[in-house]
Amino acid sequence: MIIVECAQGSAEWHKARAGVITASQFFLARKKLKSGPNKGDYSAEAKTYAFRLAIERISGQPLDEGFENWAMRRGHEMEEDARIAHEEKTGLLVDLAGFVLTEDGKFGASADGLINGDGGCEYKCLVAPDRIRSVILDGDLTEFMDQIQGCMWVTGRSWWHFCLFCPPLEPVGKKLWMKHVERDDDYIEAMERDLIEFEKLVTTNEALLRKEAA
Repeated sequence: MIIVECAQGSAEWHKARAGVITASQFFLARKKLKSGPNKGDYSAEAKTYAFRLAIERISGQPLDEGFENWAMRRGHEMEEDARIAHEEKTGLLVDLAGFVLTEDGKFGASADGLINGDGGCEYKCLVAPDRIRSVILDGDLTEFMDQIQGCMWVTGRSWWHFCLFCPPLEPVGKKLWMKHVERDDDYIEAMERDLIEFEKLVTTNEALLRKEAA
């Protein structure tokens, strides 16, 4: 595990992520067509992501030049408050992690925090009512499980706290909704196989681009 000490959203953070398959996009890297004549092939979104990463590996810079949309910026701005609420709720001390890479530098995770020697945490500041409902009322973390287990894979940790930070729910005591998630090695093993396969697509795209240039 390699830890890049940087503030999330900073220029250093964006540069560290360039060309790296990140945990927040693991679900996209695993996205394949489930029907039709090209069943089993990568989706158009996955192919585009692989091509983008190939360009970033060549340039060493983020293709979007560190662009942040409103939701991303809001999440970064609220992260400190979420961390404080998490520490108050659990009594745990959360260490900032910046960006964490596997030893080969091909995969990474923006761990929102590392806890003790075996845990970590992810903070989400959602605004879409349907997504908030799915998490709080149904306890459904399917949308985030690749990222949660992916963070544990990259960091080598054994458990993770998923925290939904929603200040409007403070009057009913749900400003911070939290779920403890244990490491699932079977899940991680299957995901790792898929990600290694996807990385080959990135490498192929990079080779094709360099060949064209030559």
